[in-house]
Amino acid sequence: MSPRLTKLIKSDEIDSAVQRLASELSRDYRGKNPLLIGILKGSFIFMADLVRRLDMPLEVDFVRLSSYGSGTESSGRIKILGRLNKPVEGRHVIVVEDIIDTGLTTAYFLRYIKRHKPASAALCALTEKPSRRRVDVKIGYLGFTVPNKFIVGYGIDYNEKYRNLPDICCIE
Repeated sequence: MSPRLTKLIKSDEIDSAVQRLASELSRDYRGKNPLLIGILKGSFIFMADLVRRLDMPLEVDFVRLSSYGSGTESSGRIKILGRLNKPVEGRHVIVVEDIIDTGLTTAYFLRYIKRHKPASAALCALTEKPSRRRVDVKIGYLGFTVPNKFIVGYGIDYNEKYRNLPDICCIE
């Protein structure tokens, strides 16, 4: 039996938030040629839409991290499933995430980035779920705050399903 999905954030609202975030990033990083690092797999749709709207020179890279496995709860054990291809040292780095939940995975990756001596490191997240936060994570650029429900759509999955939904939905 398939779970029931309820729309939480409509595609036009997502589009407006992505445009707003792109404007803020373009303003703050003008002339800096930032390196945007997308956390796969969840950020790929958000990052693609964001990058197309950025009005500046930039580079992109991706890394795969995992803390979920096949469930709806973070395991708390972070695995790096891919490595960066671009050097970070001396670069202005923007980490692009789909959701900040407990903060464990993101905090782990930001510490990893900072060990490689970037000129600066910032976090751009489509969504955050502050009610679940276990570690403090500073989000410099945020699309939406969501309730403590499991969400899917716009790249965010449940067991590799629902990434293709144009809206962000709650699984009921």
